[in-house]
Amino acid sequence: MKLDIQDIRKSFGDKEILHGITFSVNSGRAMGFLGRNGAGKSTTIRCLMDVFRPDSGRFLLDGQPFKPRSLRIGYLPEERGMYQKNEVLEQLVYFARLRGATRKDAVRSANEWVDAFELGEFKKKKLETLSKGNQQKIQIAQSFLNDPDILILDEPFSGLDPVNAQIFKDAVQRFVSEGRLVIFSSHQMGYVEEICDDVTLIHHGDILLSGSLDAIKREEGRDKLFLSALEPADAWLPALLQAFPGMTAQRTEDGAILDTGGQPLQGALLAYLSGQPVTIRSFGLYEPSLTAIFIRKAGDEHAGL
Repeated sequence: MKLDIQDIRKSFGDKEILHGITFSVNSGRAMGFLGRNGAGKSTTIRCLMDVFRPDSGRFLLDGQPFKPRSLRIGYLPEERGMYQKNEVLEQLVYFARLRGATRKDAVRSANEWVDAFELGEFKKKKLETLSKGNQQKIQIAQSFLNDPDILILDEPFSGLDPVNAQIFKDAVQRFVSEGRLVIFSSHQMGYVEEICDDVTLIHHGDILLSGSLDAIKREEGRDKLFLSALEPADAWLPALLQAFPGMTAQRTEDGAILDTGGQPLQGALLAYLSGQPVTIRSFGLYEPSLTAIFIRKAGDEHAGL
């Protein structure tokens, strides 16, 4: 399957939130939809799910109009909407039946995903009696009900500890390996980086970049090397830059990112460093993190992401 988001615009009153955004999502490749709170992630997903009607643009699935009500879609909204006073299994069965499952299939699916998320002991408990993390796992479990072909998750990691986050990641990766279409929106880039094949980055309603995560990292790290040494950078970096005048550097906590300006300097740098009183900890091609890429694209104001 291929989902195409084409030139989507959405305004509330006089304020345009989405400025003609365009990107694609392919089945079998998890897509991380990244951005700061307020960037337009949830608005895009709500337009996709027909919660909001876009002002213009279209959503296509394999070239045909996307009709969420006629498809098996698992959806986790950012705002949670389950019933605090109801038993866990009871309401999961209810949600599965709302999506068209027979009672037998709804019970089977609800039990399957409660057990998959290691919540079997809470089946007969009211949701309000569970911890925040376990409530979040129940919210996630409802999005997996009825074996959806498309899984859309808005900020799924909220409230999950590392163990529960791993359980969730394993479930997502299983869906991806089965050729499902998976989108999850998050501003927690570390988790996205672990799971996703593709990423789309939105900022103030505009798409800053979209595509293969590996390709984006290669492009962002092009012509750059990373050098770390046991000695502080002050002891070796000034002399290094003097020896290679066409090169610039950006200091980091544990070394420096060297921009060669397109010159093939890796061998020459190693030869130079071998004759210097410096103990190299690591040296090689620079691969930026998603956080570093976002900061460069969207500005230092987002360094806290």
